[in-house]
Amino acid sequence: MWSKWELQRKLEEWLQEDIGFGDITTNSTIPEQEQGTGIIYAKESGVIAGLAVAEQVFHLIDSSLVFRRLAEEGDWVEKGASLAEVEGSVRSILSGERLALNLLQHLSGIATRTHQYVQAIAGTKVRLVDTRKTTPGMRMLEKYAVRVGGGHNHRYGLYDAVLIKDNHIKGAGGIGNAVLAARAAIPHTMKIEVETETLTQVQEALDAGADIIMLDNMPTDVMQEAVQLINGRAAVEASGGVTLETIESVAKTGVDVISVGALTHSVRALDISLDLNQRKR
Repeated sequence: MWSKWELQRKLEEWLQEDIGFGDITTNSTIPEQEQGTGIIYAKESGVIAGLAVAEQVFHLIDSSLVFRRLAEEGDWVEKGASLAEVEGSVRSILSGERLALNLLQHLSGIATRTHQYVQAIAGTKVRLVDTRKTTPGMRMLEKYAVRVGGGHNHRYGLYDAVLIKDNHIKGAGGIGNAVLAARAAIPHTMKIEVETETLTQVQEALDAGADIIMLDNMPTDVMQEAVQLINGRAAVEASGGVTLETIESVAKTGVDVISVGALTHSVRALDISLDLNQRKR
């Protein structure tokens, strides 16, 4: 799912950013011995992702806090549904509240958006994938949220797959040169994907032996021609400006994969809140 050590390092950094030398408001208004329970709930309907991350935030603040999940990762919840409760020191709950909610809202927003795209192509064999258009420092979690929403991950970074794009093609002096050079440099287990914008480039990528051909910003009628031209000799990915309104028509062209940067780069957070519902000493 993710590296627990990398996640803890990031959470500690983000807590330091928010709390700094101490939560002045909470520490000056809430008695140290005050105990209570915070209820985390959804203020709108959506898919929940990030409960484990929120739990880790609270436990980094105070290991004595008790975090109880009332929903599970990937659940579709309705407005008003309780997602979790946090019991223990009110000071600790309030100090961890903002980071926990920020992450839970953001990841749930991505999972919800992904779910909507997946539903739009339900019944097809097309795989929905994300891109590298992620928030710096958040890629691990954002790609996790895509999976929770029912999507799949494209390459994680520049180091784990070959994707020859337009500027690589220009720099290498053509698709053939770029594929030849990449093939000579990479392990035999790694595939090569080539971004194309025209049918001529699709043919060049086929001739060069590309394993995956990306159809970038092509009209759907041209995509359909490209799929017929490729005819199973390479996997086909559609990319570029795909929306909820257009993804079904793109899927119907016969492509194997559709990548959507909007799953992560411009998603709206799901509205989630925390209320203290109880005071006890």
